[in-house]
Amino acid sequence: QQGIGRPSVYHAVVVIFLEFFAWGLLTTPMLTVLHETFSHHTFLMNGLIQGVKGFLSFLSAPLIGALSDAWGRKSFLLLTVFFTCVPIPLMIISPWWYFAMISVSGIFSVTFSVIFAYVADVTQEHERITAYGLVSATFAASLVTSPAIGAYLSASYGDNLVALVATLVAVVDICFILLAVPESLPEKMRPSSWGASISWEQADPFASLKKVRKDSTVLPICITVFLSYLPEAGQYSSFFLYLRQIIGFGSASIAAFIAVVGILSIIAQTVFLSILMRSIGNKNTVLLGLGFQILQLAWYGFGSQSWMMWAAGAIAAMSSITFPAISALVSRNAESDQQGVVQGIITGIRGLCNGLGPALYGFIFFLFHVELNELPPNQTSGK
Repeated sequence: QQGIGRPSVYHAVVVIFLEFFAWGLLTTPMLTVLHETFSHHTFLMNGLIQGVKGFLSFLSAPLIGALSDAWGRKSFLLLTVFFTCVPIPLMIISPWWYFAMISVSGIFSVTFSVIFAYVADVTQEHERITAYGLVSATFAASLVTSPAIGAYLSASYGDNLVALVATLVAVVDICFILLAVPESLPEKMRPSSWGASISWEQADPFASLKKVRKDSTVLPICITVFLSYLPEAGQYSSFFLYLRQIIGFGSASIAAFIAVVGILSIIAQTVFLSILMRSIGNKNTVLLGLGFQILQLAWYGFGSQSWMMWAAGAIAAMSSITFPAISALVSRNAESDQQGVVQGIITGIRGLCNGLGPALYGFIFFLFHVELNELPPNQTSGK
């Protein structure tokens, strides 16, 4: 078996950390390139780019999840990470190609569905919520330092160096999957070769959606994911632009904000999540997470001072327990040979929200004539 050691949660954690660390480095340069490329209607264009990417993810995630159930996780981890990170070096070469590739990369930008299926393969049911919390916390951890590092490198050496460093991190991630990550799907559950045929039902991206409609357990969870993640995806896509444009945060303040919320999210998803799951159960943990999400969205919406943004960040960190709790709930109700499919469905719905949310928010900003303009120096110094 290729790879280092037995398949474990830690292999999944490293893959997620490196992928999102690479993208986190580009937080500040992305804002600059976005503004320079689309100086008019910046919020709207950002929404449309993310919209196309998200819709493609919605179509492809269940399919890739189903194929990973048939052919194994490692190959699809490699595929998803590679195509997710392909746009990074294009930031140096051509911003237009960079944003075009970000849109198209949505077809394979579904690493989470394969990662959660990988984790389900290597854990027992009672261990799964802790493992999912660890993966989600790792995602938050990857964003604790990377935006600050990216902002520092951008200010000191320029955006091109940041894109180069991010590219190198992505290459390390791909090499790690190739050389170190062992296959997690048991041999008996895979065909003898990649040449094995699959049915049209497995290849049909809408087949899993038909199954969801008939499943009385998974359907309500999917609706919950859609209604909860739609506003969150829109918020996240425009949030850093909003902090800089409306609240007046500088690059250093944005990086610090991401770091603080990231650290609090790690604590929420590792410490509080386990305690809540044991004390109030899976379903009530999801409900509590949704309650925190409603509160943070309302607080951000009505807040107008920088201290309000920081306070709401703590609530947003607590709301991050929702997704790992939902993933555990879905996994618990799925057979071992269906983990890729069900996690693909959830990731696909999140992908759809990643498309609709930014497009919706971008259109709202456009209607109210909110644009990303250059701010006076005293406003960009940070708060």
